[in-house]
Amino acid sequence: MERRHRDLLSATVLLAVVVLLAACTAAAAAGLSCDVYNRGSWVADESYPLYDASSCPFVRKEFDCRRMGRPDTAYLKYRWQPSPPCSIPRFDGVKLLGMWRGKTVAFVGDSLVVNQYESLLCMLHAAAPGARTNATWASGEKPSITVRFENYGVTLVYYLSHYLVDLAHDKAGRISLKLNTVDQGRKWLGADVLVFGSWRWWARKSWDYIKDGNTVVQDMDRTQAFTKALQTWARWVDANLAQTSTKVFFQGYSPNHLNGQEWGAPWGKTCVGETLPLSNAAAYRGGQPNNPQDAIVRRVLAGMKKPVHLLDITFMSQLRKDGHTTKYNGDSLAMDCTHWCVAGVPDTWNTLFYSVLAAGNSLHY
Repeated sequence: MERRHRDLLSATVLLAVVVLLAACTAAAAAGLSCDVYNRGSWVADESYPLYDASSCPFVRKEFDCRRMGRPDTAYLKYRWQPSPPCSIPRFDGVKLLGMWRGKTVAFVGDSLVVNQYESLLCMLHAAAPGARTNATWASGEKPSITVRFENYGVTLVYYLSHYLVDLAHDKAGRISLKLNTVDQGRKWLGADVLVFGSWRWWARKSWDYIKDGNTVVQDMDRTQAFTKALQTWARWVDANLAQTSTKVFFQGYSPNHLNGQEWGAPWGKTCVGETLPLSNAAAYRGGQPNNPQDAIVRRVLAGMKKPVHLLDITFMSQLRKDGHTTKYNGDSLAMDCTHWCVAGVPDTWNTLFYSVLAAGNSLHY
C-alpha cells in the first residue's frame, strides 16, 4: 500500500511537470514569450515593503509619503506577479552589489528617473545595511547626485537631464534647447550601466528658443521635437557605446492618474484618496495610454545598433492609482498624481531592472 502511494505521488508530480513543460512549449510555439511587464497582476505580500524608508538616508521628503504623514499602508504591501508560468526573481541587493563591484551605474533624466534612482539606493542600503556609503551633491546648471557603496566600490550617479539633448545658455543669457547635440553626454561615458528617461518635461516650455540644426524657432510641435531629440540621443549612444560593454536601459512611460475616467471612475476623480490598486487589468480603458511618445521610443530603440532594454513599466504602473505622492510630498496643497511614493511602485521597477541584469541583459524572456 505504501509503495503504491509513493508511486501515485511520483506519477502526480511527473504529470504536473509534464503539464507545466507543455504549457511553456505551447506558449513558445504560439510566440507568447514571458512578457513580465504586461501580463500579470499586483498581489498582496506581507514581506513587503523591501525596506523602511525612514531608515534610508537617500530618499527625499517629496517621495517619502510615510514621513510626510500618509496614514494608510496597504500601498506598500503589493508585489508584481507575472502571469504563470512566468516569474521574476526576488530582488537580491547583495548579489547586485557584487555584480556591480568596482562599477559605475548612472541614471540620466527627470524626476521620474530620480524616483527609480532613490528607490534603488534604498533597496541596496537595506540589503547591505553595514556597507559604508558616501554621498555628494553637485549643484549649479547641471546638478548631479553621487552615492558610493565603499565596501563594494559601487558608484551610483544621477544626472539631471530633462530632454537628454542639450539645454544651454547663450551669450545673451537666453536658454536654447539644442535638438542636435548631446555635449553633456561626456559625463555619462564612464558608466558601466546607463538608465535614461525623458517624458514629462516635453509638455513644458522651459526654453527661450529651439535650435534645430541651422534653424532657430521659438517653439515647435512637442511630439516632433521629442522625436528629433530622441533620434539625436540614439545616434549619440550608437556612436559612443555601440562598441562597448556598457549596458543601456530606457525607462518606459510612467503614467499619471489625473483622469479617473481612464479606469472607470467618474469625471473629475484623480489619484487623490486612492488606497488600492486596480485588480482588473481590463478596467483600464483602451489598455495602454494614448501616448505617442511611447511608440516613438519603441521605434527609435528598434533602429539602434546598440541594444537598449526598454523597462516597459507602463501597464503595471497604470494599475497603481494608489501609489502616488498626492499631498504627501511636503506640499499640503499639492495633488501630485505623477510622482510615486518611495517605498512603493518604483521598487518593482527596480526588481525588474535587477531581473534583466541577473539574466545578462537579455532583451527576450
